[in-house]
Amino acid sequence: MRSEQHAWRAAPALTLALFALPALAHVEDAARSTGFVAGLLHPILGPDHLLAMVAVGLWGAVLGRPLVVALPIAFPLLMLAGAALALFGIEIPKVEAGIALSVVALGAAILFAWRAPAAVALALVGLFGLCHGHAHGTELPESAAPAAYAAGFLLSTGALHLAGISLGLLWERPNGRRVLRAAGGLVCAAGVWFLLLATGLL
Repeated sequence: MRSEQHAWRAAPALTLALFALPALAHVEDAARSTGFVAGLLHPILGPDHLLAMVAVGLWGAVLGRPLVVALPIAFPLLMLAGAALALFGIEIPKVEAGIALSVVALGAAILFAWRAPAAVALALVGLFGLCHGHAHGTELPESAAPAAYAAGFLLSTGALHLAGISLGLLWERPNGRRVLRAAGGLVCAAGVWFLLLATGLL
């Protein structure tokens, strides 16, 4: 029990450490460096990606074990699969709408504290990961090395998941659930905005 508490307390520090790693890295190959940095920044600079990835970790924390671990594993694995599809020229229809829907759905899941069955939660998060990964692969810079780019966006994704899990620590605090559910509502509202943009209604 004590080791589990220490692990939860370490989550914020791990998040900061993951973001700090690129600053400590020294990559001599310029192409690989460009690919890594581009991949690292892509999820952070895209508000739809950022919100969805934080929300995956937060929803996992709300659901508890084993999904607090399983969801942040399923998402990047399917993200890699989506990126591979994009690199091979295989299209996923309406991928931008799918990304926007992921923000809506994850925000709503947190807002309503949805206790989804494990299989359903994993299927949803996996599908969302596929859409996000396809977008990452499609936007791969021509000068970037795919492996370095993938390493960058996986690192950012892991850090954002950890950030969401860290926020989930508030769930058991006084008024924490109210705050997090309100945050889920804001994420859901942002997702609706992204969806309207993706479908050309705005």
